[in-house]
Amino acid sequence: MPQQLSSKERTLFGQLVKNYEIKQYKKGLKAAEQILRKFPNHGDTQAMKALIINAQGNADEAFALAKVALKNDMKSHVCWHVYGLLYRSAKNFEEAIKAYKFALRLEPESQQIQRDLALLQIQMRDYQGYVASRRAMLQARSGLRSNWTALAIAHHLAGELVDAERTLTTYEETLRSPPAKTDTEHSEAVMYKNTIIAEMGETERALEHLDAVPRNSLDRTAVMEMRAKYLLKLGRKDEAVKAYRALLDRNAEYRLYYEGLQGALGIDTTDAKALRALYDEYAEKNPRGDAAKRIPLDLLEGDDFREAADRYLQRMLHKGVPSTFANVKALYKESSKKDIIQALVEGYAAGTHTQQTNGASGKQVNGDTSPFAASTLYFLAQHYNYHLSRDLTKAMEYIVKAIELSPNSVDFHMTKARTWKHYGNVQKASDTMEKARTMDERDRYINTKAAKYQLRNNENGAALETMSKFTRNETAGGALGDLHDMQCMWFITEDGEAFLRQGKIGLALKRFTSIYNIFEIWQEDQFDFHSFSLRKGQVRAYVDMIRWEDHLREHPFFSRVAISAVKAYLLLHNKPHLAHDSLTNGVNGDLDKLGANERKKVMKKARKDQQKQEQIDAEKKDAKKTAGVGADGEPKKEDKDPLGTKLIQTSEPLQEAMKFLAPLLEFSPKNIKAQNVGFEILFERKKHLLALRCLLAAFSIAPSDPTAHYQLILLQHTLTNLSSGLPSKVSEVMTAELSKLLPSDPNLSEFNSEYLSKHKNSAAHILTGLKARQYLDPGTLEQNQKDLLATMELETTTLEDALAGLGLLQEWAIDDTEYLTAARKRWPEATVFHGNEPAKNKEKGQVNGETN
Repeated sequence: MPQQLSSKERTLFGQLVKNYEIKQYKKGLKAAEQILRKFPNHGDTQAMKALIINAQGNADEAFALAKVALKNDMKSHVCWHVYGLLYRSAKNFEEAIKAYKFALRLEPESQQIQRDLALLQIQMRDYQGYVASRRAMLQARSGLRSNWTALAIAHHLAGELVDAERTLTTYEETLRSPPAKTDTEHSEAVMYKNTIIAEMGETERALEHLDAVPRNSLDRTAVMEMRAKYLLKLGRKDEAVKAYRALLDRNAEYRLYYEGLQGALGIDTTDAKALRALYDEYAEKNPRGDAAKRIPLDLLEGDDFREAADRYLQRMLHKGVPSTFANVKALYKESSKKDIIQALVEGYAAGTHTQQTNGASGKQVNGDTSPFAASTLYFLAQHYNYHLSRDLTKAMEYIVKAIELSPNSVDFHMTKARTWKHYGNVQKASDTMEKARTMDERDRYINTKAAKYQLRNNENGAALETMSKFTRNETAGGALGDLHDMQCMWFITEDGEAFLRQGKIGLALKRFTSIYNIFEIWQEDQFDFHSFSLRKGQVRAYVDMIRWEDHLREHPFFSRVAISAVKAYLLLHNKPHLAHDSLTNGVNGDLDKLGANERKKVMKKARKDQQKQEQIDAEKKDAKKTAGVGADGEPKKEDKDPLGTKLIQTSEPLQEAMKFLAPLLEFSPKNIKAQNVGFEILFERKKHLLALRCLLAAFSIAPSDPTAHYQLILLQHTLTNLSSGLPSKVSEVMTAELSKLLPSDPNLSEFNSEYLSKHKNSAAHILTGLKARQYLDPGTLEQNQKDLLATMELETTTLEDALAGLGLLQEWAIDDTEYLTAARKRWPEATVFHGNEPAKNKEKGQVNGETN
């Protein structure tokens, strides 16, 4: 039997609950102890004590006490509710939902438990369960509009659009008087209802409903946009023209309005005369605007394009707009437009152009200080720096001339740094970007660019120092702690990649795990908005947020970090001694060359040194028990593993890699690099069928992908020589699928030779072909070395290809002197071919990427 509290203890228990809610945990524990002295087996008090202990960070102790509380009072809804809260805190949402449901059986009328259950159900995307919970909450309190709106959202997300609309309509019919004109919640609910009708495909009815919305709707722009879209979809083009013109009168810089008006007018993209008339009209109405002048460049061709581009470029260059090249580089996808732009701007530089009289340059007078000349040189430098029109010699020539005209231009020096980067000279690139930073030390953008280039040059400490100029430096960890608190993903990612290039895998994994945790935080942050959005009535934004969160890990930063993390774990799997890299004083780089006994001695010494270091660290922590306090009065959080030692010393690196790989393959299935690393992990784990799935996906994305070719040969060769064999059904499936990629009864050496012959002018394909040939026949090493050296003579060989070739030579453990000589001759500025730094520590993005 559960113990019953006396009147005094019941009051004390109420105070205990209040103390927990206002986070006065010490007072709460004191009250709990006072109750338990008289009633040591009171389950509800034990449960509340467990909740407080969990809030203080002692999850294991809290769970143990909560189980004792349940044992003492199995029929207490408080105990089960607390048990669910503990599971929710531990992110075990399935068990939390079970506990909440059991608590509801014991106390069906509890709004708090029902609300907590509903929040978990929407977080887990259990839409049917969410519908049931919201219906129960509505029945309990039907007077709250938010309960009606929440049920409509539940039906909407569950795909039950008719029920969603019916719920909103039912509530509207219960209103005795029309809401106030300033009622934001009502305005949003009406607009939300309209979007539901539109999603049902009933455009005509959606338009009728929209026209019935009062003229003083609070979101007038949304009403106008939706009305214009409906009219165009219904083919009522005259009305759609008026609607889109009204929108352009409000905002003449929004491209979608122009596209809508163009569609309503029925103007074909090949009708140059009509297009020019339309956009010239709005260019005259908005002489200072950009959209009406820039959009036609996407649509016009030939002489019409030349004339429009000439007007646009002269106008922008006379004004000295730094973003001119960024505005037009999208046109370079069409080589004819790229050539026209190049000819025009080179004409400006040579002084052979015709001065436009309708630009924004105004009248030219004697002694004119127009930035036209410098802007033209700047544009040409960017043009020849761009990957679709690259000529680095010309790019450097033009940017040097531009700097001579304007020595203090930050933008010009930034472009010079970018040119050095594309040359492969990351040291000069970093130094030049740092010089640009010193020209305007109050500019946050150039500060971040300088830090980024320092990271590309593996200067992690200098980059952090640069970033610290714009951080508060008050949290634990200083500037780095601030950057983590601000979730500065670009810096953490670049920092991790720099450490990976240097072979500091522990620190690299530490950064990659931080990015992983940031995405986890974003996922969990939904909890706050499930109730907040309903309370504030921001329904449409909430639904958009839910749909965005469903694709959260498609974010490029997650894909980039996940791929790098998987590669790091693969390194740990293939070379376990790297886990002790920081403790062997650089010997690890040569461990592969040591004998078994010598390697054993080095590793033993490393482990002893590690134990000593851990003991020293523990003593330091004991000496610093009085941690510092931040500006907000909260104690600074100390990182117990700042070097990532625990991450790097995992006994199962392939299993740890799956934490990154699983969401990567789920949310980025079209990413060829994701499929490549997915194959590697699954192949090493001997999950051959799953590895084949990655391989098939890779071939469907890029049938001629070099990495996929090598992996195909690797898989087929492994299966052919598999000693234990595969289960018959698995073997049958794999044979059938591989037959789609390989000829029947394949001779892998001949298949690889045909591949090499087919791609004889592509260095990337040759490299993987040679790698496959070496794998199939180690006796071809000498010929492979010659063929690899021959790739230096191919015109199509890039700096990225040359780096990969250098890595291949080092993988084969043969002399690379001749190869390095050829590479230095072809890329004299590339720092990677000078000095003793191995190619494996270089990142191809340093030298051949288009990221700035």
